[in-house]
Amino acid sequence: MPRNLSTRLPAPEKLELVETDKLSPNPRNARTHSKKQINQIAESIRAFGFTNPILIDDDCVVIAGHGRLQAAKKLELTRVPVMRLSHLSDAERRAYVLADNKIALNAGWDSELLSIELGDLADLLPAIDIDLEITGFATGEIDILLSDHEAPTPSQTEEDKLPEPASVLVSKPGDIWQLGEHQVLCGDARDAEAISEFFAGRSASLVITDPPYNVRIQGHVGGRGKTKHEEFAFASGEMSDHEFTEFLSKSLSAMLLQVDDGTLLYVFMDWRHIETLLSVGRDLGLSLKNICIWNKTTPGQGSFYRSAHELVAVFAKSGNACTNNVQLGRYGRNRSNVWTYPGVNTFQTAEGDDLALHPTVKPVAMIAEAIKDASPRGAVVFDPFLGSGTTLLAADKVGRRCYGVEYEPEYIDTAIRRWQLLTGKDAILRRRLEEACDLYAAEELTFDEVSSRAPTTVGQNP
Repeated sequence: MPRNLSTRLPAPEKLELVETDKLSPNPRNARTHSKKQINQIAESIRAFGFTNPILIDDDCVVIAGHGRLQAAKKLELTRVPVMRLSHLSDAERRAYVLADNKIALNAGWDSELLSIELGDLADLLPAIDIDLEITGFATGEIDILLSDHEAPTPSQTEEDKLPEPASVLVSKPGDIWQLGEHQVLCGDARDAEAISEFFAGRSASLVITDPPYNVRIQGHVGGRGKTKHEEFAFASGEMSDHEFTEFLSKSLSAMLLQVDDGTLLYVFMDWRHIETLLSVGRDLGLSLKNICIWNKTTPGQGSFYRSAHELVAVFAKSGNACTNNVQLGRYGRNRSNVWTYPGVNTFQTAEGDDLALHPTVKPVAMIAEAIKDASPRGAVVFDPFLGSGTTLLAADKVGRRCYGVEYEPEYIDTAIRRWQLLTGKDAILRRRLEEACDLYAAEELTFDEVSSRAPTTVGQNP
């Protein structure tokens, strides 16, 4: 005999507020809730309100909503919305406890529509200070869903290619440039005070950086063309071991002031000075999580053996658990500590002019994958040795924000030109320290507008 559904619908007036302490978990509830899921439910309630009432019987025993009850207690809510299912028999209540949980698990997803919705929310939610993980999807899942259905990205050769050398030097020490969601400071990675002012109370969720290795460029980095880069402004082979140790120590100390506990720091280094870097990390109280290897497809120059790899020390600032989006491939990110990507000689132009703009360019794809490994979407990624802007482009590619610092103005210009070339957007000058140029920032001039006013003619180096 068919049941009369109209007589079995709970009446709207049965929705009521009940003291949280009066509700009892169902001793027959077979559904479990992890600490992570309870935190997710709590964040959802905090963001959207208590939109789904807890279902109870007439004795205030929970039929459905055990996770919501635990989340309410975590949030210290004294009362919660409930609905009494008085119309159900004991057998029906027991069946519904299982059905409420299991039937929802039998649903699927339209992956294309899901990726579109997540992509839109990735743009919308930061403006109202809501994390995309509020949807219940982990960052690792989100990155994969978006990468599977996002618009085609530039080829590796295109995104790694550097623009033609310019005759005008645009950036000056102390400049702050706004590049969409990213910011770049022309300054010294060791200047903790200037960097702190640049961050203005923000903190980074990840550091990826490539400091100079205190190795001469000439004889160790080269290409097929006639144009070669001159030495870096510092730590280009002129420092003693003690001086280079101090250089790294001051640089890492300044980084640590801008990151939260548990933040990972990926620091590139070559084999000559990896022990120096590790020693500095130990002295600063950093935990070494791993050493990754950039396995290049072609070797470089110099040394007894031609070097075909660089090392990446992965440190953690102690205090909290590190962000881990890999989770042993749980969401499809199968990663190891060997990263095989082409070296600079592979993706430079035939004339070799790429080396004129920066001699140690890292592949954007390699840095993008590392960013996805260890940071949430929308997070700040800090690179205090920005160079030609690879971290900037990688962060832009995967939905993170880059805060970059670079000492040499010419490299700042290169990074900005690369970003503008790939995004089609304009960089805006936010600050210029020279008194005569205060109006530049006040006018919110674009990089190209500032360039048109810059009379300085440069060669290969500032």
